[in-house]
Amino acid sequence: MKHMITVTNIHKQFGSQSVLSGMNFSIKKGSIVGLLGPNGSGKTTMIRLLNGVIRPEQGTIDINGFNPMTDGNVIRQMSGIVTEGAGLYHEMSGEDNLIFFSEIYEVKKVRERVAELLKEFDLFDHRHKKVGTYSTGMKKRLALAKALLHRPKLLFLDEPTNGLDPDGIRDVMGYLTRLNQHEQTTIIICSHVLQQLEDICHSYVFMENGRVLAKGTRQQLEKEFVTDIMLRVETGLQVSDPSYVGHPVKRLNENTLLFTLSSKRDISPLLQEILKETWIHSTSIENVSLESIYFEVRRKRHE
Repeated sequence: MKHMITVTNIHKQFGSQSVLSGMNFSIKKGSIVGLLGPNGSGKTTMIRLLNGVIRPEQGTIDINGFNPMTDGNVIRQMSGIVTEGAGLYHEMSGEDNLIFFSEIYEVKKVRERVAELLKEFDLFDHRHKKVGTYSTGMKKRLALAKALLHRPKLLFLDEPTNGLDPDGIRDVMGYLTRLNQHEQTTIIICSHVLQQLEDICHSYVFMENGRVLAKGTRQQLEKEFVTDIMLRVETGLQVSDPSYVGHPVKRLNENTLLFTLSSKRDISPLLQEILKETWIHSTSIENVSLESIYFEVRRKRHE
C-alpha cells in the first residue's frame, strides 16, 4: 500500500525550546492512524507542520507527492482539519457556517451536502440557531462537518472528542470508521485518550517529548513490548491452591485469580487444569489493551 505521508528527521524549535526532535514515521494511504502521547508531547505541532502552517528547522515531509513547505495550499485543499479552536463564526447559524465554508471549498450541490452532514451529526434540528448558542459538543460536531464538506482525501483531527458525551464519542468514531471504509479517507487522530482509539485505528505513533517512542499496529506493538501475559480468571468455586498450575499467580479476591504467563500458548493448558477442579465464569487478558501497551512502551524506553 502506498504511503500518503512520509516524515523524515523532522526537528522543530520555538525560540530556544526544542518541540520536535528527529520525528520519523510514515502513514499508509487509506489508513486511520493514532498520533498518541501526553499533553505537550508535540502532537499539535506535528499537525501544523503537516499542514504547512509552520516550517521545520530540519527534515522533510512528503504528503502524497507534495511538500508542505512549498505546496501548503494544495495540501490544505485536499485535507480537512479539526483543531481545539473550531474556527466557526458564532454569530452565524450552523447551516450558514457550512454554506459559507462550502463556497470557499467550491463544493458542488452545496444545499444537499450541508443537509447531509447536518443530519449525520445530529444538528439538522438546530441548523437555524446561532453557533454561539451551541453546546461544546454541538460545536465539535459542526467543526467535523465543516472539515468534511469537500470530501477530503486526508483528515487531521486534534482531540476530536473533547467536549463530547459518551454517545457523541461513539457516534463520531462510528462516522469516521464508515468514512474511512467507504471513501478510503486517510485519517490522523491526535489524542491522549487511548481507550477511544482502540477499535478504530489501524496503527499508532506513540510520542513523548517531541520524539517517537514506538510505532506500528497494535499487534506489532504487543509482540515487541509485551513479554508476559496477565490473565484474569474468575472461577465458580475458590481454587484452594492456584500455584499448582505452575505459573506465578495472585489472588485478587475469593474467586478471582491473576496469572502471569510467558505466552498466549499457555492459556489453554492453564484453563484445562483449572476446569478439572471448578468451572470458569470468565477470563480476560489484562495487559494488552492499547493503554497497557503504551505504558509498557514508556516503561521500557525509560529503562
